[in-house]
Amino acid sequence: MSYQTPYNNQQRHYSTYGAAPPPNYGRRQTAPPGAGVDPMLYHWFQAIDTDKSGTLTTEELQRALLNGDWSPFNMETVRLMMNMFDTDNDGTITFKEFTGLWKYIEDWKRCFQTFDADSSGTIDFHELKTALKTFGYNLSDSFVDLLIKKYDKYGKGNVTFDNFVQSCVTIKTLTDAFRRFDTDNDGWIMISYEEFLRLVVNNR
Repeated sequence: MSYQTPYNNQQRHYSTYGAAPPPNYGRRQTAPPGAGVDPMLYHWFQAIDTDKSGTLTTEELQRALLNGDWSPFNMETVRLMMNMFDTDNDGTITFKEFTGLWKYIEDWKRCFQTFDADSSGTIDFHELKTALKTFGYNLSDSFVDLLIKKYDKYGKGNVTFDNFVQSCVTIKTLTDAFRRFDTDNDGWIMISYEEFLRLVVNNR
């Protein structure tokens, strides 16, 4: 996903993890304040800030993000990313927070394209297994299959870009939480019932 997509060959780019055409596409925008601000990214932020509040809600961000099949990002993935970059915890993101989020999406796009070996626009079982192994997670086939079933929105045995991001971030978050208990790094932990509940609740 590139923030330049609305301005360069938009029809070609929109079809691959791109951004939805802004409601005021082609309208001249005001210059961004301050030095060092990317004008393209600032104009794009203004375009998707439909209520002109100066911040983006999860709904505004969701409407601006598309998978390769033109479906919008699922709301859970949008909230996951919003929570990561909403540094003041007010439920919205400012332009400064948005710049970090946009770079994060760009990085995930490149990662997705690396593991989408057949360029299908989705990640299948074998591609997901390869990705997770590359990330350092040695998971069984049955668990990878469970992930596919969990995040497969169409029942076709694969996952779209947004669900690929969500599944990988979820695995990393839960693994990091597990490692806090696995002090001897043997892959086994013993925790109480309440500690287990706390681990799950803190990572939702």
